[in-house]
Parts: sequence; C-alpha cells; structure tokens
Amino acid sequence: MNEYVLAVLLFGSALVLLISGIPIWAGLTGISIVFILIFSPHLLSTVPFVVYGAMDSFALLAIPLFILLSAPIAESNASRDLYETLHKWLYKIPGGLGIANMIGCGIFAALCGSSPATAAAIGSIGIPEMRKRGYSPALSTGLIAHAGTFGILIPPSITMILYGVATETSIGKCFIAGILPGILEILLSCIWVGGIFYYRKIVPAEPGAVYYIEDRGVVERYLWKERFTSLFKVLPFVLIIFGIMGSLYGGWATPSEAAGLGAVLSLFFVMTIYKVYSPKKLWTIFIKALNESSMILMIMAAALLFAYVSSDLYATQALGELILKLPIGKWGIIILINILLLMLGCFIPPAAVILMVAPLLIPVIKGLGFDPIWFAVIMTVNLEIGLVTPPVGLNLYIVKNIAPDVPMSHVLLGVIPFVIIEGVVIACVCIWPEIALWLPNKMIG
Repeated sequence: MNEYVLAVLLFGSALVLLISGIPIWAGLTGISIVFILIFSPHLLSTVPFVVYGAMDSFALLAIPLFILLSAPIAESNASRDLYETLHKWLYKIPGGLGIANMIGCGIFAALCGSSPATAAAIGSIGIPEMRKRGYSPALSTGLIAHAGTFGILIPPSITMILYGVATETSIGKCFIAGILPGILEILLSCIWVGGIFYYRKIVPAEPGAVYYIEDRGVVERYLWKERFTSLFKVLPFVLIIFGIMGSLYGGWATPSEAAGLGAVLSLFFVMTIYKVYSPKKLWTIFIKALNESSMILMIMAAALLFAYVSSDLYATQALGELILKLPIGKWGIIILINILLLMLGCFIPPAAVILMVAPLLIPVIKGLGFDPIWFAVIMTVNLEIGLVTPPVGLNLYIVKNIAPDVPMSHVLLGVIPFVIIEGVVIACVCIWPEIALWLPNKMIG
C-alpha cells in the first residue's frame, strides 16, 4: 500500500476514534494494535518492550510530581486568598476586579499547571463577585474561561512536559519559553478589560446588551494594613513559583528535581497555613494526584506506542515529506500547521493533540529551519484557543457549570475578544521569535 494512503488511514482512524469520545489511551492503543496486526504482525511481540522502554524515562517523573505540587493547593483555600489579595491591591484600577481575576488565574496556573483546575478554582469565586459588581454575564464568564487557559502556557505546564518528552526537547527550556508569551497574553487581556471599563465610564452602559458593565455603586476601601496582611498567606506559594523558575533558569535543578522540592513545600505550606493535616484530607490529596498522574501517563504510553507504529510504517516520514514539498513557502506551511492545530484543538484535549501530532510535525519544523522550543509556544497557544472553542472547549463547560443561568451563546461572545488576543500573541511570537527564545537562550545548562 502507498505510504501516503497508509498515513492518511492511520492518522484519520486515530482522529475519528478520539473525536468519538472513547478514552484517549484506549483509542490510540487500539488503533496501534490493529495496524500492527494488519501491516506488521511481527512487531506484536515487541509492544511490551516499546511501551516499557518509552515510559522508563526520568523526565516523566516531573508529571506526577507537578501534579502532587498542585493537588494540596487545589484542596485548600489558597485560590480564594489569592483572589482576595489581588482584589485588595487592584480594586482602584479601572476594571481592577477583572484584572485581579486575570492575574489570579495566571498565578494559580503557575502553581497547578492545569487550565480546567485554574478556571474552576478562580472562577467559582471570581464570576459571582464580578456579576455582583455589575460585570455582564458574558464578560465575567468569558474572562474566566480565557484566563483558565494560562495553565498550559505559563510554567510549570504539564503539556510542556509532554511536548518535551514526545519531541525529545529540553523540558526546562520549554518551560522558560512560555514565560514572556504568557506575560504578554496576560498584559493584553488586562488592557482589554481595563479599556472596556474605562469606555463604559464615558458611554453609559446598556443593560439590554450582552457585553456591558453596569455601575452598581459598590464602594470598597481597604487599608494598607489589610493589603499587606493579606500577602502573608499567598506569599509562600508565589515563592514556590519563583524558586522553581529560578532553579530551572539557572540550571541548578532538573524539572523533576524542582517539582519534587515544590511538591514537598506545597504540602508543608498547606498543612501549616490552612491546617490541612487530617488523614482524610491528606488521603484525598494523594488519591487525586494519583488518579490524574495515572490518567496522563496512560495517555503518554499509548501515544508513544502510536508514534512507534506510525514511524515503523513510514507514515510519519511520508506526511512530513509531503508537507515540506508544498509550494507555499515556509510561512505558508506554518499557517497551515496553525490551522490544523486550531481544528484539532476544537475536538481533542491538548495532551492528546501534543502526543499524537508533535512527533509528526517536529521533523517538518526542523526542516523549515524553525526552533522546536519556539514551536512549543506556538502549539500551546493554539491549543489554548481550543480550550475555549466548541464543541469540546472544556473551559466553556466549566464556567457554564459555575454560572448555569448564563446561555452558552453569551459565554462564547465573552470569549471572542480573548481568542483574538491569543491570535495576536501567536502573530507576535511568529514575527518576533525572541519573545519565546530569548530567555531559553540565556539559560545555563
């Protein structure tokens, strides 16, 4: 059979299975075994060795350790205290409440590395508070759905670990590459929210419209003592972030080592600050971390088997060569790849997209002369958009669950401006690659 036809059959079948709703690990494993039985039955006996060899990696240890770092924080009131602290410091700024939610999501994302967890933790507090103060349902839900996506871009990010392992790229440099694009995205989002608020101060709000801010006359005032006191509970967790980033940037620790120390400190701070030390609560934390780690590692094992089969059948190489031969120039190919990632992100979770597509695209990216670290950022921002676009759009359903009275059409209207901002970030990183590469290139080790 022609290798191009075989490649289309292999990747098309996998895509159909993943869209059907079957568990990701089961879909990728099943299609791999089927193609082995049909086209390369002699490989069947090697499957256990391939899976074990692929998972026997020290780099993968970072995944359960970063999840263990985030689990105690998610089970405590850290997200509430973080939100309240930011609100006390930013409430005088136009749109300060929305900006506090945005920055709160950014910091919480850096602590937990999960977009859905970020949207759920900050949104459950922030959405009711914004609506109480006159933010429209569209703006408040759209803001949180978008801000929750910071979890896969701002380090430490589980998806960046998966990308690093799947493409044999430095995980530490992938982490660092997400910092400046993440800051740019947060900054542009905050400017947009502040701009809306300032504009509505000039032009009266229209309560009949979907996207508005109504002045409810809520007057707040916080003393400097209250502001500084509020820092004590959140400062230790912020220091964990800077400690992890500093150790990676300086080359003092691997991602796994930094995650291990961060997990210990996270558990210690949650036990001492929030008094989470009963056996029942600790058991809940460990079981949650175990379940999430097992799920991600099962997907990882299945994806690595799928990559092995596609490479053995020459499907990956054939598609790579076909893409490189397209007469549209390197930037035309990059645009096509962005469109592909956007389409896949609308149907498949980010982890599955990275594990299934990144090994296929990396030879193309290198063949075009682009840096794989740079592409990690491009790919991640594309997948951020997938988290807030239907039909899968996980963050959309999380904020809909928090505010069940808000129609999904209003949530989507609230998200649209932020999707445009993410598109601007992609364009900026393409035009000025140094936004993603400057910090990684300055790293030691």
